[in-house]
Amino acid sequence: MPRIAVVALGGNAITRAGQAGTHAEQADNARSMATAICELHDAGWVVVVVHGNGPQVGNLAIQQHEAADEVPALPLFVQGAMTQGQLGTLLVVALHQVAETPQPVVSMVTHVVVDADDPAFDHPTKPIGPFFAKDEAERLAAERGWSIVEDSGRGYRQIVASPRPRRILEIDAVRALVEQHMVVIAGGGGGVPVVEDADGYHGVDGVVDKDLTARLMATALGADALVLITDIDRVALDFGTDRQRSISAMTVDEAQSHLDDGQFPPGSMGPKMSAAIEFVRHGGRVAVITDTGRVRATLAEEPGGDVPPHTGTRIVAAASTTVGVTA
Repeated sequence: MPRIAVVALGGNAITRAGQAGTHAEQADNARSMATAICELHDAGWVVVVVHGNGPQVGNLAIQQHEAADEVPALPLFVQGAMTQGQLGTLLVVALHQVAETPQPVVSMVTHVVVDADDPAFDHPTKPIGPFFAKDEAERLAAERGWSIVEDSGRGYRQIVASPRPRRILEIDAVRALVEQHMVVIAGGGGGVPVVEDADGYHGVDGVVDKDLTARLMATALGADALVLITDIDRVALDFGTDRQRSISAMTVDEAQSHLDDGQFPPGSMGPKMSAAIEFVRHGGRVAVITDTGRVRATLAEEPGGDVPPHTGTRIVAAASTTVGVTA
């Protein structure tokens, strides 16, 4: 089997802070993502891409609401499938644009099985859509029955249920494509959430965390690496304080200890760190948290297995590499 890397891209990386989310903006951002993916592919990795859709599905939900008098609004889980198609198209086209040599690329609408009694359905936590000023967010919440939350110091957003993914329906199809050395885009937006009962599968409203779906995908495929792309080059401890310091590598036990100590908040780095820990504990070789420009370098190893400098944060099973901390 080839070396497999599952790469998780955030929807916020495709619609960036301060952008309106036009097609041109998203297409330009997708090309940056595609360059990193192509670099991995050219280095000999078979790449599976799992992307988020928080900004895009939230925007689509607003469009659905505003047009409801003219066209019936569709459920949130259907909107999730629609944005899988939208963002999958962006990434497929971008990959063909930036690839130096032709490579087989496929995007697959993907479903994930969740538990019908998942407590997340009663406690929404996943921010979607645009940012609003507090007064506007409160007005929309009252009018539309939204739950809202302040997000990242940038304003207020709608939040929806985010049930935990338990199984990927199309995993056998993904595996077959990986065995053909294709670049596969799957699990978009965390996958369309469905529940199973005596009549089969049924969609349920929610947006699944894409990092947890990427972990599930990586484990099911027996991937060597899980790459969680964010907007920072490395994870930091005591973030935002005068004691802040960056981490180049951690063992999985160290990462769990820091997570338990509250170093990685649920609305920030928490889901990524949880996904990284779960991947390594389930047999993965290395999980990486970094930004787009450092993906290939982070997965490269110097002679003896040492981590190259300034190349993201790696989480490994044991301290086989130097665990570095820099100011």
